[in-house]
Amino acid sequence: MDSNQDYFTSYEDLEIHRLMLEDFNRTETYRKAIHEHKECFKNKIVMDVGCGTGILSVFCAQAGAKKVYAVEASNIANIAKEVVKENNFEEVIEVIQNEVENVVLPNNEKVDIIVSEWMGFYLLHEGMLDSVLVARDKFLKEDGQMFPESASIYVAPCSVPSLYHQWDNFHGVSMFTFAKLLRMERSKKPEVMQIQPEDLLGNEILLACINLKDVQISELDSLEIQHVVGVNKAGKYQGLCLWFDCTFPVFSDSCKPIVLSTSPHSPLTHWKQTIILYPEEREVEESEPLAFKLSMSRDIINNRRYNLQVVILDPDTVDHPIPCSCDMTKCNLIKMIMLQHAAQTIDEKNTTEEILEDEVIDDS
Repeated sequence: MDSNQDYFTSYEDLEIHRLMLEDFNRTETYRKAIHEHKECFKNKIVMDVGCGTGILSVFCAQAGAKKVYAVEASNIANIAKEVVKENNFEEVIEVIQNEVENVVLPNNEKVDIIVSEWMGFYLLHEGMLDSVLVARDKFLKEDGQMFPESASIYVAPCSVPSLYHQWDNFHGVSMFTFAKLLRMERSKKPEVMQIQPEDLLGNEILLACINLKDVQISELDSLEIQHVVGVNKAGKYQGLCLWFDCTFPVFSDSCKPIVLSTSPHSPLTHWKQTIILYPEEREVEESEPLAFKLSMSRDIINNRRYNLQVVILDPDTVDHPIPCSCDMTKCNLIKMIMLQHAAQTIDEKNTTEEILEDEVIDDS
């Protein structure tokens, strides 16, 4: 069985769907994004890519969609058909069991909206976004909408006390040697787990921002960032934390964007966060610069997976962002100059306003 077939077969496990459905933040955010924009869905043609059990398709039908093509490659499509039937939307929702790459719509019909919950761990794991972009290019009208319409990946340095701190004193025994070997073993692949906000050691950095309306599949083959961040509190630097946000379209200036976030600061989702663990930890001080290069590249053999690699850099030899949150002399000097410039600008503005006021008084 090839990796693609393995992928679709894995989604026939009902426990996977239970986990996703019971993820309140995930399911409710999609419901809100659809139901709070009923004017966008009313009498429109929608495609749900990778519909699973069909709940997003039902949300679209409830919002007034004229037609929903619910595309699902795995045998879970049979459950989706029953869900559609029990919700009395058989006249609206058509479940198509096929890979979206092979789907042909009647009369080469185009759709107004593409809805999909395609996100994997650290956003791109599983590579389902590729299929969504194929659907976009094949089926979406020129002025059509993507739900969600954009996604961003963030990274921040972190501690991982839930994995390691217990070994300092384990039932009265120091297990430092075991903990060190455990770190070495776990550093070989990313760890999916929950990180507490207080375990972040620095501000998050934007690794990538993906606009689903125009991004090309080839642009997802490799992502990379090189950055320096100042530590915001002393602690043990044990790895990098990755998470993502997805943003849905806004159709009115009075509406706030609806965002599905997997940040440590947001309610927990089944995606949790992805941690790249270091084989060795080190103590860091507040405002100390941490420099690294993080790359994500699509696996050559299994293109639904990515290889993640971190290189620890010397902060003395790489460019720092402006302004930088670290305490190196050059960064402190730049911050001082920027503050002086800002203060001078304010003074000049106040002086100008005083002159104008005086002129108004003189004229009167």
